[in-house]
Amino acid sequence: MVISPGQVIAVLLNKIGIHLPVAYTEGMEGVLLQIRLPRVILAVLVGAGLAVAGASLQGLFRNPMADPVLIGISSGASLAAVATIVCLGGIASHYLLNTASFLGACLSAIILFRMGRSGGHTIVAMLLLAGLAVNALCNAMTGLITYSANNEQLRSVTFWLMGSLGGASWKLVLSLLPFIITPVLLLPLSAKALNAWSLGEQEAIHLGIDVRMLKARIMVLTTLAVGASVAVAGIIGFVGLIVPHIIRTLSGSDHRRLLPDSALFGAILLVLADLVSRTLLAPAELPIGIITAMLGTPLFIYLLYRYKKNYVKD
Repeated sequence: MVISPGQVIAVLLNKIGIHLPVAYTEGMEGVLLQIRLPRVILAVLVGAGLAVAGASLQGLFRNPMADPVLIGISSGASLAAVATIVCLGGIASHYLLNTASFLGACLSAIILFRMGRSGGHTIVAMLLLAGLAVNALCNAMTGLITYSANNEQLRSVTFWLMGSLGGASWKLVLSLLPFIITPVLLLPLSAKALNAWSLGEQEAIHLGIDVRMLKARIMVLTTLAVGASVAVAGIIGFVGLIVPHIIRTLSGSDHRRLLPDSALFGAILLVLADLVSRTLLAPAELPIGIITAMLGTPLFIYLLYRYKKNYVKD
């Protein structure tokens, strides 16, 4: 169903008591308010949550290649969500799925930090290597659980693992809202501390930063955002990796701008990616994870090439 921009505005304004002389049918109103609008809002929430989580993790690890997918947090959330779907099936509510994903992401994050700590210090290289190991283990266990699923569960899990916003509804949006809004609002409050942390752990301590609280706060809030996003949309890669790089190119590395700008640009990017996924092969729908991978992989390769050139020069 085609709905013009004027009709969209008329429908939305009509809900707040402003009537425009634009004709539209009840069917258009229903499609816009019950199908398309929840999906757009869901894309905004998931995109903002993944992007701000990626930017925060890159700041915490002081590594531009850190990403919730690459270091295993998304895989832990995915494993917990798949286990919940397969074991509980239709009785798994959105809130239960969000909780399970959050706990899975938290467990992965705890394992990462345990493996990355040595002598009271965090070894960034070890964290990234531990992330690869956790990622591989969670993917293997997810495959094992998927192998034991029946045909209906297998189809649902497979499509979900590729990333999709197709199940968007107001109920789903409301269940996701507190899990995303909290990190999006609170993570930028750590911007000054992350700026100090970027100078080094000892320098941050000398500047009065409670580094333990900073690490705990960043990890809890990022796992909250990632776990909730994975629960409702599956694995959507490269958003948390690529968006912060783009923002750094445009406005610099100051986390006071980087974090809120990443949330905004991540929301815009995922809305556009969802638009492509719905229209590229219409009436069929491509999983949005495929779209973000197709967009993100070339840019990621370019970033690697650029860093390689800079490393050779140095």
